[in-house]
Amino acid sequence: MFNFFVDKEKRVGDCYYITDADYNHIANVLRMQKGDSFLVSEDGVSNLCFIEAINSDSVVAKIIKENYQDTNLPIKIVLFQGLPKSDKMELIIQKCVELGVDSIVPVEMSRCVVKIEEKKKKSKVSRWQAIAESAAKQSKRSIIPEIKDIVSYKNALKIAEELDVVLVPYENKDGMKATKEALSVIKNGMSVGIFIGPEGGFDEKEIESAVSTGGKTISLGKRILRTETAAITSVGMCMLYAETELGEE
Repeated sequence: MFNFFVDKEKRVGDCYYITDADYNHIANVLRMQKGDSFLVSEDGVSNLCFIEAINSDSVVAKIIKENYQDTNLPIKIVLFQGLPKSDKMELIIQKCVELGVDSIVPVEMSRCVVKIEEKKKKSKVSRWQAIAESAAKQSKRSIIPEIKDIVSYKNALKIAEELDVVLVPYENKDGMKATKEALSVIKNGMSVGIFIGPEGGFDEKEIESAVSTGGKTISLGKRILRTETAAITSVGMCMLYAETELGEE
């Protein structure tokens, strides 16, 4: 079932008036007809709708059932991703949005190979935001996770100070036991930050700074993971914990 995101201004009574790019996609690309159904997500809630009319500039979608499904996790996950090479960031965004991340903060770290020029940063973030929206639609998310502006590591730590739990996958002598203990403190409604280093990994001073501001180092297993694998695995771990341990609370 297709999913479309709309602003609350597009709703009148129990109908949505869908225009612009989504109108074109429904009417001309998908060639949907009167009576066809799809999901409309507004302010974090997904409603089941059917097409009541297709006008020359809008699709009128009438709500069949409000709050049809809730795909949100009971926690909010913020991924702090060290800028990776090539198009790896696009893969990270796509998969982590599918897994349930709430927002992604691209971070310039000392061992980042990639250096994005200041004048190109906004266009990069816009491109990444479009990928997040596409992934949110595909995975039936009721929100579009936000891709934040690219920040320095210092500013990333300042943002993380506002979160309830901060996890830093890194060398940990206690292995997966440390990971299990770190996850066990997470409760419903908490915000969880995850820091992932770039291809070159974290600088030791960066780890010291993260720990000194409350970050908990965890393990992702005995194997060495690429940055994109580490990001997906970390978010996946939190998703699994939230779905299995907190979902019924």
